[in-house]
Amino acid sequence: MITIRGFNPYQGNVQGKANEPITVAGLLDRARRGLGGKYEGGEPDWTLDNIYDRLEHNSPRIAIIGGSSDHPAHILDHETVYKAALKIWQEGGVPFYFSTPVLCDGTAQNNMGMSYSLQSRNAIAEIVVNQMEAQSYHGAFVIQGCDKQPLGVLSGLAHLDRVRRNRGEHHVFATFAPSHVLKGGTIPDDLKLELAELVSQAAAAGYDDIAADIEDAVSYILQCSSNTSFQGVFERAVKCGLLTEERHKDFEKRLAVSTCDAKGGICAFHGTGNSSRDVTAGFGMVCPELELLTEPPTQAQVNKAIESLFSIIDRPECSVSELLRANIANVIRIHSSAGGSTNLMMHIVGAMIYAGFDFTLEDMERIAAEHPIPDLFDYSLTEGRDIYALAQQCCSGQIRGMETLIYELTRNGVPMALDAPTVTGQTWRERLSHTEGLSADGVKDNPIILSRPRRGFSGVDVLRGNFFNHAVVKISGMPTKQLDQFDDKIAFVLYFENEEEANHRLLDVNMLDRLKAQRSFGLEHLKRMASYNASVSLEALQALSYDELFDRMIREEWLRLAVIISGQGPEAFGMPEMMTPMQHINAHRQLKRLTTLISDGRYSGVTFGAAVGHMTPEAFHGGGLLYLQEGDLLHLQFRKKRIDLLNPGSFASGHIVQDAGELRSERTELGLSRMEQLRKRQKRVAASNRLRDCTDASRGVVPMGVALDAELKWI
Repeated sequence: MITIRGFNPYQGNVQGKANEPITVAGLLDRARRGLGGKYEGGEPDWTLDNIYDRLEHNSPRIAIIGGSSDHPAHILDHETVYKAALKIWQEGGVPFYFSTPVLCDGTAQNNMGMSYSLQSRNAIAEIVVNQMEAQSYHGAFVIQGCDKQPLGVLSGLAHLDRVRRNRGEHHVFATFAPSHVLKGGTIPDDLKLELAELVSQAAAAGYDDIAADIEDAVSYILQCSSNTSFQGVFERAVKCGLLTEERHKDFEKRLAVSTCDAKGGICAFHGTGNSSRDVTAGFGMVCPELELLTEPPTQAQVNKAIESLFSIIDRPECSVSELLRANIANVIRIHSSAGGSTNLMMHIVGAMIYAGFDFTLEDMERIAAEHPIPDLFDYSLTEGRDIYALAQQCCSGQIRGMETLIYELTRNGVPMALDAPTVTGQTWRERLSHTEGLSADGVKDNPIILSRPRRGFSGVDVLRGNFFNHAVVKISGMPTKQLDQFDDKIAFVLYFENEEEANHRLLDVNMLDRLKAQRSFGLEHLKRMASYNASVSLEALQALSYDELFDRMIREEWLRLAVIISGQGPEAFGMPEMMTPMQHINAHRQLKRLTTLISDGRYSGVTFGAAVGHMTPEAFHGGGLLYLQEGDLLHLQFRKKRIDLLNPGSFASGHIVQDAGELRSERTELGLSRMEQLRKRQKRVAASNRLRDCTDASRGVVPMGVALDAELKWI
């Protein structure tokens, strides 16, 4: 009989040994029935007597942690639960099952649910710790889903591992089994024809931008995120009289029901779900057989993962928190090279803090800066290179997922921690010594992981400025041409106090005309902006009227706007994602060439374009965002990793001078008025779920108590 050395809470717990055997027997009975009577361990022997004996003798008690079935990634969890339960028993362990709530970010977009998304990560970590401690589980087999569940569960397990090691108890061991990738939908042929007719109608009516934006939306693989793009364009078409509201809703319905495959899974865009897949694999927490699948795992694949899990039970260097410490540099370089979601910039920091390590965004930045990290991930939602295609390439044996990416990073000179342990019981070096299917060159048709870089830089950059401490921008989400469009440019601030106001204004088809009519920006500032952004001589602009200059700056793309969405930080409003306003910008042909979006909120991993988020301090804590106002001038310097507020008088005179004033004192009344509104708005979020007494975004937005206990050196 396999046993865990050390303290056994069940030995002296008569009630536990009375209560739990029936839950184990029930799980195993359901598993055998659910799998058609299949069990590879011979005649079923999970009698209550045998279960009691395993509890008494401290056999490995392993929790199978799933997710709520109201999330698409967890629709078929039960199949994997059954396979895992039977194999854990067969290996000599005691299987249990519990699930955590899993908030779907797609479903929560643009409504109050998004104010609970980030908080759900911390709640999941607490739930995992609660259940593992109360039921005295030793380890876990985690069915990894999407959104905040993966890093929430990982953080909880890492935190518990640290707590138990501090108590002198056995370490926590775990393996992760990511859900398969959800296949993107296809727009029905009849709907494609109707959309083509709408394009022609828009072009004939002079709305070329709407026509082109519909064509862009049609080019994407159909997923929940692309539906948001359609939504924005359709709403503009309704306002222009090109589309009736009734027909709009008909289009919306037909797109929606064609979007998700019935088998569910993690959406095929490289958002938070699949970026979390990269991260858990990079931390060494995923058995390679389970990393990238197009179907739920087979019994053989589950068996391999559980056999590996049992092999590391007595290896403390393979505990959850130690795997995080050993693999942190690998994770940061993988996340950067693959162009992962900006959300993970917080979640990685948070996981390290939960694991007990004194770790910050600046540590991530320092690791990323140690060596240039090339862009080796040619992902596209318009050219057949989504994550479902990547999973197909892995399942066919052409490549090996994160093992291939680590191998190619190494070949490109990036120092990877190849001697770090993994949940397989092997180091990365040992895993890569088997070379079959390892090179990215194994994919001949439409490769996603590359052997030769697209660019010499990648990932998410940390920004600084004279009105904030930290912010992040996903450079990998900006093609080089777009980076050139926004780097070293002067932008006017267009200020919104919340997302609702921003969405309303961004969908206004006449927004730019209204800015012109309202004379929102000074004439001299417009001229100086054109001169700086496009090297246009002031003499060539002197004869132009305000309207003529404004129109030309839009037409020639000299104008730059910094759309500020404030009051979206963790404590103010739960730090919701700004995906919807960013999608509205990207679905507007003119705006996306002119606009940078800046917020103390977050962004969806599917966001692309000039999107700056996670700004600290947040507006609710008196950060600079609270005091900006329409017409302020920002100097965007993405390659220098800075955004600075400029002195308006100096700019009007032709000089680029950072504002040296103190916004808080200069605009006190404005700040007080906005804070009053923020406090009123905050009450829309249930007090029980507000992110109070947490660290800021640069420290992972974790509970302050967790952060105060994170004192260990990670190096």
